[in-house]
This record gives sequence, C-alpha cells and structure tokens, in this order.
Amino acid sequence: MNRGPLLFLGTFFALATSWFGMVLAPQLQIGRQSQVPADNGAVYPDRRPGLAMQGEDVYRAEGCYYCHTLQVRPRGFGTDIQRGWGGRAARVESVAEDYLYDHPVMLGSQRIGPDLTNIGLRQTNSVWLLTHLYDPQLTSPKSVMPPYRFLFEKRSLGLGAKPSPDALPLDVGAGWEIVPTDDARALVAYLLSLHSDAVVFETPPYPPRTNAPPAVAATNAPAVGSTNSPATNAPTK
Repeated sequence: MNRGPLLFLGTFFALATSWFGMVLAPQLQIGRQSQVPADNGAVYPDRRPGLAMQGEDVYRAEGCYYCHTLQVRPRGFGTDIQRGWGGRAARVESVAEDYLYDHPVMLGSQRIGPDLTNIGLRQTNSVWLLTHLYDPQLTSPKSVMPPYRFLFEKRSLGLGAKPSPDALPLDVGAGWEIVPTDDARALVAYLLSLHSDAVVFETPPYPPRTNAPPAVAATNAPAVGSTNSPATNAPTK
C-alpha cells in the first residue's frame, strides 16, 4: 500500500495548523488593533515623530536589540520593576498596544544592557544620551557597551571659530569638536520617544478611584494628652 499521499497530507496538515496558530491567529487577534482610550482621556499610542521614526531604523540597523530589550516584565516575573524600568505602577507592564506602530517589533532576546522600554522617562537629557553613544565609559564607567563613534564627526575648528551649538561638551584637543551626525540625532530622538506609561484597559489604574471619604479607624483609646478615662463596663471600686 502506497502511504505517500497520506504522509504528505499529514505533513501538510501539521504545517498548516502551525501556521494558523502561530501566524494567522496572532495577526487576527493583535495585528488589527487600533488606538485605544487611555486613562487621561487621550488615545494611545501616538505615532512617533518623523525624526524618531528615522531613529527606529538606526536602532534596528545597529543591532541595538541584540543587547537591549523593549519589554518590561510584570511583577513576579523578574526584577524589572525594582530596577525602575517600568512606567506603570500596576502588575501588568508591557501590553500589546505599546507596540502598535512598531514594525518590526524589536523585543530583543538578551539583556546585556538595561531594558529600554521607558528610557524616554528615565533619561530625558539628549546630550547625556549622545555622549553615552559616543563613549559609554564617560557616562557609565562600568558599561560594557561599545562606543558608536562612527555616528559622530570630529571636526577641525577654524582659527578663532566658536564650537558648533550641537557639539558635545568633550575635550578632544584644542581646535577640535565632536558633532553628532543625523543618524545619531535620529537615534536619540527614538530613544526619547520610548515610554510606555499610559494606563489602558489591560492595565489596572494606579490608585483605585473612589469618592468615599478616607476611613477612620474606630478606637476607645483616649487621645494623647487626654485626662478622660477609657470607657469600661467594669464596676467601680
């Protein structure tokens, strides 16, 4: 009996089922999501500005996702919250809406460096970020990150010329300056745009909202400094 067709159909069915469960089903569930209302009344997420979108390409081209992740794990699944990487004060951290406009989504596979999901909340100084890219040891002495000096230009200053307004505050010798390229500025714009702090349906609100007055614990103990005796049913002597 020739079992070739049966083997072919079984293999095809297994591959089709895997494709449906791992590719098509997630696309139907998540891929068609749209902006959702946030706790503050706005819609979430916003599209990144144009320069930040260019920086996303630089982030991908330089392989930053090899050493950094873009996913904050919830409480109980690591120390992300304790390290200050989270942007939400609830158990649920990264949710599907956070990646709505990211193509492709660069979750990362290792954490040789810190998670960058909320680097735009933790570090808002663009000069610090540029300096860190140029020489990580200057800003983080124990960093193992390689320098990305090819994203910068070392320019010679003319006689009596002033440094460029966007030159890094570094001493690289008299008559020289370090100026970020367009790619460096775009990459920093992308990093500054990374913040997932909106409270949406999937994330519990920060504090529970209530209109009830704060509860006051009942007690029969006398107030401090009071001369009144506490109430008692014991007979007087």
